[in-house]
Amino acid sequence: MAHFEKANSLNEWLDQRLAVNTLQRVLQTEYWIPKNINFLWAMGMVLAITFGILLVSGIFLLMYYQPNVDTAFDSVNYTIMREVGFGWLWRHVHAVAASVVFLIIYIHMFTGIYYGSYKKGREIIWISGMLLFVAFSAEAFSGYMLPWGQMSYWAGMVITNLFSAGSLELNGVVEWIRGDYVPAQAFLTRFFMLHVLLIPLAILALIGVHFGALRIPHVNNQDGEEFDFDVEAEKYKAGDKKSSKVIAFANDFLSKDMFVVAVYLVFFFYLVFWNYGFAMDPVNFDPADGLKTPAHIYPEWYFLWSYEILRPFSKDIGLIAFAFAQVIFVLLPFLDRSPNAVPARRRGLFFIWFWLMLIDMIALTAMGKLPPEGIYSTIGLVAAVAFILLWIALPIITMFEKKV
Repeated sequence: MAHFEKANSLNEWLDQRLAVNTLQRVLQTEYWIPKNINFLWAMGMVLAITFGILLVSGIFLLMYYQPNVDTAFDSVNYTIMREVGFGWLWRHVHAVAASVVFLIIYIHMFTGIYYGSYKKGREIIWISGMLLFVAFSAEAFSGYMLPWGQMSYWAGMVITNLFSAGSLELNGVVEWIRGDYVPAQAFLTRFFMLHVLLIPLAILALIGVHFGALRIPHVNNQDGEEFDFDVEAEKYKAGDKKSSKVIAFANDFLSKDMFVVAVYLVFFFYLVFWNYGFAMDPVNFDPADGLKTPAHIYPEWYFLWSYEILRPFSKDIGLIAFAFAQVIFVLLPFLDRSPNAVPARRRGLFFIWFWLMLIDMIALTAMGKLPPEGIYSTIGLVAAVAFILLWIALPIITMFEKKV
């Protein structure tokens, strides 16, 4: 049996049993962050705060939501919005957070690409982050089904049809996912379970992996500078904080994080109280009707870029292009053949590649919301082909990149 000495304080008592002081050192006071970083490095904390907001607001909504095809729509749009005290506020908070979280994810993702934070031993950080993106996407999609409005129903119909794999016509797989021939009670019940239990558990696990992977190779910096974290940390602990190139996560960096979070929350609650409509599709305020197809079916804005890659092509080619778009970002650490882990502005052709990719994804997002006709269809096709070609070109342009 382990030997325990008499504790003189609650902290000592907990430390003997849970090693709380060791955890504090590993996760806070001796978790070293480079000095030369900017506010974009706070996006991880902003994402964690937003995920917390989603969890809390989701719990309140769960108290009154009814996962039944006959009552789901009214439980959201009547009971929660009109009968429950401040129910409208919790719905607005949840809807805005579900949308804004993807804006932060994209900023976080492109920051990592720009500064090369997926290279030099940081591959697991990137891969776990992209798996988190997939998990958040699944969580958002499953949540979009729950109000059981027109766009919920038909978006669910379209997305699940993708699993038929085009000409392979794997309709049995689609029916297995839906639990029926069309989205109905089994479909709603399954996506309710995914949304409130299984996917949130997966997200929590992936957040743990992501933070754990980040702890080993340390945080990247905006100059791509390589230095010995142990040496710089010793300077900091000895009191030479000015010349040390690192700061402690708690409470030095954390205070800067919290400032960025505070600014973000001002923006967030501005949207909640005055511009929440952008997060709620007007078509979804009509009850689901399997006999009335909306004139133009489209997903939420954060899925539009990948939807537009699917749309311009024939069924089979479109599915291949769509699958390509879903997995290609995960492979970035292995497609970028450059030895450099420095900002894109110092990497020649990669700098041009980065901005072309960003502009192309914005164009795909804009075209995905518009009807596929006329000039919009042409622009969408060009943007989709450009996306594929840019990723094919990446290994080539980085292979010949000189060491900086």
